[in-house]
Amino acid sequence: MKLIVKLILGIIAGLLIGLMAPDVLVRIALTAKIIIGQLINFTIPLIILFYVMSGIASLPKNSGAMLGRTVGMAYGSTILAGILAFLVASNLLPGMLSGMAPVAEGREALAPFIDLEIPAALPVMTALVLAFVFGVVISRRELSTLKSAVFESREVVDVFLNRVIIPLLPLFIAGTFAEMAYEGQALSTLDTFWKVLILAIVMHWVWLSAAYLMTGLLQRRSPLGLLRNMLPAYLTALGTMSSAATIPVSLRQTKANGVSDEVADFSVPLCATIHLSGSTITIVTCATAVMMMSHNLNIASVGEMVPFLIMLGLTMIAAPGAPGGAVMAALGVLGSMLGFGEAELGLMIALYLAQDSFGTATNVTGDGVIALWVDHFARRDGVVSKKSPECLNTAESASNR
Repeated sequence: MKLIVKLILGIIAGLLIGLMAPDVLVRIALTAKIIIGQLINFTIPLIILFYVMSGIASLPKNSGAMLGRTVGMAYGSTILAGILAFLVASNLLPGMLSGMAPVAEGREALAPFIDLEIPAALPVMTALVLAFVFGVVISRRELSTLKSAVFESREVVDVFLNRVIIPLLPLFIAGTFAEMAYEGQALSTLDTFWKVLILAIVMHWVWLSAAYLMTGLLQRRSPLGLLRNMLPAYLTALGTMSSAATIPVSLRQTKANGVSDEVADFSVPLCATIHLSGSTITIVTCATAVMMMSHNLNIASVGEMVPFLIMLGLTMIAAPGAPGGAVMAALGVLGSMLGFGEAELGLMIALYLAQDSFGTATNVTGDGVIALWVDHFARRDGVVSKKSPECLNTAESASNR
């Protein structure tokens, strides 16, 4: 929550600098934005390379059908959520944004004091392919030395991300809004912000309601009861903004829904890493809005968005489990596949972080649906006890009392 407060302060500071400060302060803000933006671009391939590689390498070698079903359902849920979000956003946002404040007459763009360029170590797509090749082989061959090196490299990136990049994001946002305010685009941008955020949050709730309704009806359970049991996990995620930090509560509430201990202990921690349907809804909704707001981009078609969503789902496999981690992992494909520049990426970060807690809460609550279906197939195949979910639910409730 401190990060959100800093983000809001960064937006306010950027607006004041762009509207009221002398040109020299605006140029300082632009210089800071350029330098931080280059650091972000440098870090993106490293995030994809080591986080995705470590995520795949850590998958159990002989988990069999249970692993395949969990990963397949998590990935399918993420892709489907993204497609539905794009269809809704591309149809509703034009009407919602049609009456937004007009762009004011701004001043000519200023140049930063330093136009620094920090080339990335490797392209984004190269990093993604390398991550999959090495991750799969490390997992299959159980290469412990290389696996240890990958996890230590991930730790280096994690420290840099959490100690440098994340703390600098408010300054990056401040520079972005200072530039927009100076050029007369700030009012229309802010008018768009709240509409996009409300649409994303409403889609989160609709997505969860539909998922639990379908699951409840097909498994002959009470959809409202299943969703109510997961409410503590939803509320916990709202506060922690982290799927990883919410795992203990998610695990307890998933078992309260009648999921066997074996399946819950396996699927919940795994889905906390690979299942990001809520984050995908937000990223796609915000990206659609940014494309509509930008003069440099055209709105992508469904045919263009599907390949983007396929790649986005892959990069979400091991997004950093920290506030803003999903959007940081997504910046690479947003730039390489949708053509987002630094200004568009700055808006994406601001929009995403403003609702990060709701996206995380949706991810966590959606994990409960995946666990219910993995448990359903495990019982059918005799992998776990076939005791009815209702009996397990009763036993869990009795133990809680």
